[in-house]
Amino acid sequence: MSTQSKAESAFLTDVHALRERARQALDDGAIMPSYKGDVNQTIELLQAVVATELVCVLRYQMHAIAAEGIDSKSVAAEFAEHAESEQKHMLWAAERINQLGGVPNLSPDGLASRAATEYGDARNLIEMLEDNLVAERLVIEHYQELIRHFGDDDPTTRTMLEKILTEEEDHASDMHDLLVAYRARPFLK
Repeated sequence: MSTQSKAESAFLTDVHALRERARQALDDGAIMPSYKGDVNQTIELLQAVVATELVCVLRYQMHAIAAEGIDSKSVAAEFAEHAESEQKHMLWAAERINQLGGVPNLSPDGLASRAATEYGDARNLIEMLEDNLVAERLVIEHYQELIRHFGDDDPTTRTMLEKILTEEEDHASDMHDLLVAYRARPFLK
């Protein structure tokens, strides 16, 4: 046996054993015995992600409709683009819940209490930008915590959240840049 095949066999499960495990517990779907996470806890955490993203969709969509003032059309277009992105995030989390054997909670009942972000009550463009930047900053920190929580125990959920986090950081940067422009303050301190 070569050095490489000895090293490979030290950490790779024999393909025959993998095949046998794959045939067992077919009702578990994608959940394999090698899954190290707590399925119920993961589903519960992802339900909050779904609710958070839904609230963000609604807030951005409302802001896209209500934006008024100079250059409001371009800002409204940015809000609408972010609403689409947040909806995509919500669907990713909902699909992950489904993969784990759960049922995504898309009910409007109790939506605000399940979400990490708030809908807000912005009355002008500056307040809309501030509400959205606060929400983006909140989800950035929240998703960073979730990513650390899942670690290697659930790499699929972690990777999904990392992808969402990348887009949320981009959204925060967009909201910050627009807020700086509308406040007419210099970008750098």
